[in-house]
Amino acid sequence: MAELFDVIVVGAGHAGCEAALAAARMGCRTLLATQSADQVAQMSCNPAIGGLAKGQLVREIDALGGEMAKVADETGIQFRMLNTGKGPAVRSPRSQNDRTAYRAAMKRRIERQERLSAPPGDGEALLIEQGERPASGASTGWKSAAAR
Repeated sequence: MAELFDVIVVGAGHAGCEAALAAARMGCRTLLATQSADQVAQMSCNPAIGGLAKGQLVREIDALGGEMAKVADETGIQFRMLNTGKGPAVRSPRSQNDRTAYRAAMKRRIERQERLSAPPGDGEALLIEQGERPASGASTGWKSAAAR
């Protein structure tokens, strides 16, 4: 028998983590499907949060109650303001973060969030139905999950 969820988020990168946390905080039973619990919020080889483009997104996520900026503040090892010699329109804060600490801090937030499940397991398939809802669930290595 499939466990029922209101929302299924596939992938636990930055966007997946924020989407799953937001859905759970809105009262939805949420599944965050990820291959490895140790790779939640994995940062690239350049573990920077901020800059001109990403910095704008991080500020918007922060304004909406997201966790990315908070975790970046918590795990930062260097903070600087970019383009200080230019006009105010192109100045932007950026942090360099400890990759291991960032993953651990985001994982803690996900594990503590009520109504959010993030069991590790390969996503084997999306369950597709004909009709209004193109995807109705997911089959993972641990069990089936169905969207309500």
